[in-house]
Amino acid sequence: MRLSRIELLAPAKDLECGIAAIDHGADAVYIGAERFGARAAAGNSVEDIAQLCQYAHQYDAKVYVTINTIIYNNELPATHTLMQQLYEVGVDAFLIQDMGLLPLSGETGIGLLHASTQTDNRTVEKVKWLRSLGFKRVVLARELSLYEISEIHAAVPDIELEVFVHGALCVSYSGVCYASSYCFYRSANRGECAQFCRLKFDLKDSDGIIIEQQRHLLSLRDMCRIDHLEELMEAGAVSFKIEGRLKDVTYVKNVVTAYSQRLNAIIAKYPDRYRRASLGRCTYSFEPRIEKTFNRGFTTYFLHGRKNDIASPDTPKAIGEFVGKVKEIRGNSFNVAGTAAFANGDGLCFINDNRELEGFRVNRVEGNRLFPLKMPAHLRPGMVLYRNQDVAFEKILSGRTAERKIPIMMSYETIDIGFRLTTKINDTNVKGESTVEFEHQLAARPQESNIRQQLGKLGDTPYVLDELEIVGDAASLFIPNSLLTKLRREGIAAMNAKVVRENPDTSGIPDLSCLSCIPGTTSKHPYLLNIANDKARAFYEAQGVRNIQPAFELDKEQYHEPLLMQCRHCLRYSLGYCQKRGGKKPTWREPLYLELPDRRRFRLEFKCDKCQMNVYGA
Repeated sequence: MRLSRIELLAPAKDLECGIAAIDHGADAVYIGAERFGARAAAGNSVEDIAQLCQYAHQYDAKVYVTINTIIYNNELPATHTLMQQLYEVGVDAFLIQDMGLLPLSGETGIGLLHASTQTDNRTVEKVKWLRSLGFKRVVLARELSLYEISEIHAAVPDIELEVFVHGALCVSYSGVCYASSYCFYRSANRGECAQFCRLKFDLKDSDGIIIEQQRHLLSLRDMCRIDHLEELMEAGAVSFKIEGRLKDVTYVKNVVTAYSQRLNAIIAKYPDRYRRASLGRCTYSFEPRIEKTFNRGFTTYFLHGRKNDIASPDTPKAIGEFVGKVKEIRGNSFNVAGTAAFANGDGLCFINDNRELEGFRVNRVEGNRLFPLKMPAHLRPGMVLYRNQDVAFEKILSGRTAERKIPIMMSYETIDIGFRLTTKINDTNVKGESTVEFEHQLAARPQESNIRQQLGKLGDTPYVLDELEIVGDAASLFIPNSLLTKLRREGIAAMNAKVVRENPDTSGIPDLSCLSCIPGTTSKHPYLLNIANDKARAFYEAQGVRNIQPAFELDKEQYHEPLLMQCRHCLRYSLGYCQKRGGKKPTWREPLYLELPDRRRFRLEFKCDKCQMNVYGA
């Protein structure tokens, strides 16, 4: 039976983060180029991405580049050039949103395309359609449940499914959020999200009655599915994505290590079903603790259906790990009931009586008694404390914390004209061979120890010698150290050449003859297709779409009350008023409105047939 290749996919803000991700166990990384990525603040040069490819490919790990914004007409030539340059330096795939890039991909000869989550991939029909266009992988919407993921896999088993498992959550389905563009002229579809969903709102009914006042009603916790990876594997997911292309290297080290170790444990249980998608074993000098790096509290989101633990209405900021409760306050200090150890400089926080996050820095520690730099005004006994900056843990992560090596086997033997070394990566068919000419001479002293020592010098390579077989009488014959070094270097080079791919797979160049009716076309909100250039327009015309309108960003002034968000998160449900699921009968008069402090209002629509909440500009 063919083993399923399981991929841990890590974010890379820059080259340093990308290398750290590989060192700590990632099978692939995704990174933004200089332009056209959905995180405009996380761009990288072609030269840096080339270095990352060279490093990653030593371990048969992959590098994906995000070109997942909508592209304007005047940007198409630059996009084409950029993709060609990245292809030539060895990038393994591109995550794209704009269908106008499909013709460019064909011209460039790039075959491996991934449909970004920005293409709003939430149905069987959508995934089938993307597969028909030549996409090899689809990044599924974060909102999907295990059942929905398995349903898609059963219906489209020949496409790779990538799922998010960790990190920040967007409240709207990705690719259909226009709130940032509408309010702040910063488009989420152009990589410039202004985080509208993290703002404070009043929730009012149609009579102006305030239901909730100044709360972060659209702000969600962070996703954490580390305890559900096996279920996701069984559902058909093969790539497990950690969100965080704006996160620093300590976040990458900690989270990647935690997920890599968990995947290895699962694969060890099912060695006849799964294998890791890249090569190498990691050794670590620390214990990962994902609660110690940036998080707003954790949720599994809709993995097992709708639950009431997904929102973070009190704060959009990181709260970190629970460390205990305030026991007693005395003057300029207090003590903590709990088992956590503290250090000078730790950052602590709590939710005060006004349901707002309040933070402070620890200046001095005496056991469980803490002396803040400045005593927080609203701290009182009984309050729950969180640590959102752990000085001791960050110090550990600032150093070298992992080493990744690929175990290999060697076979050293004589041939008629000299000696031969065969190298082989464990548990693969990847081999290398080298030979040297040298007259066979009996050695004056035993050679085995020196042979093992010289052939095992692999410190400047990604390999480590796991087993060396010395065949026949080879250990009794003299060979200079210089020739053993030559055998080792050339054998490793020959083997390594079979690991590092010169170019990505080009077997999947999009077949634009596979045209079918695009799912989800809407006449009411045609801008949901995000058409921003002439090539995208031509593409959708060929698909049979008739009511083609430009992207929202290009013509937003024409829409009186535009649809700004489609959310599976529902305020009716989170406030306990979803009668469909046993909640109380609402006492308010709908429609409800979210209102910013500057009085801008946004109408809410509850589509109970789709279990969805829509947000409109009012």
